[in-house]
Amino acid sequence: MVIDYIVENYKGGEPIFIDEIPGKSKDYIRQEMKRLVDDGKLERLYNGVYYIPYLTVLGTKGRISVDKFIEKKYLNVGGETTGYITGLQLANKFGFTTQNPSCYEVCSNEATTKQRKQDLDGNTIIVYKPVAEICEKNVGALQFLDLMTNIDKYSEVSGKELFKKLNKYIKTVNLDFSVVKEYLPYFPDKVFKNLYYGGLMSELV
Repeated sequence: MVIDYIVENYKGGEPIFIDEIPGKSKDYIRQEMKRLVDDGKLERLYNGVYYIPYLTVLGTKGRISVDKFIEKKYLNVGGETTGYITGLQLANKFGFTTQNPSCYEVCSNEATTKQRKQDLDGNTIIVYKPVAEICEKNVGALQFLDLMTNIDKYSEVSGKELFKKLNKYIKTVNLDFSVVKEYLPYFPDKVFKNLYYGGLMSELV
């Protein structure tokens, strides 16, 4: 049964994409998912995306995990690397800023337009089309170059402190500068300026 498969393979709040569910036919799966929603065993986020309802530790109704949705929908589709987080969220994650992002920003092969906004359960997700198709080999380089495109706008530190944080970031993600150089021409000229002020130009020689 569909519900047995879901219970065995998903946790509360984890996004369930209808295309992931095995069954006799897509029509059968859709009918079963509708029945499970009507019975209160599933919640529908929007057409084709569901999750198992659950209660939080406070006893309130749990919501879908936005991070898990983004991971499955945009960053890691079918087990393949297809995207990365970017923008203020990326700068905050690695300590370049203390500002908390008001939305989620991702760059993904799943994008069909240059930029698109999506509302997910009250959260805004902005999806950008990458300058080149993202894969496991180049994801680190593309994400780094995205960061360096706007580091002057996001970073609350400069000089030696910026250099230290950039080096820590480079080591954390195990960045390969030979791949960075390959994709550098795809990014705006200001990246060179930001690399220079970040003390990283020697890495490109």
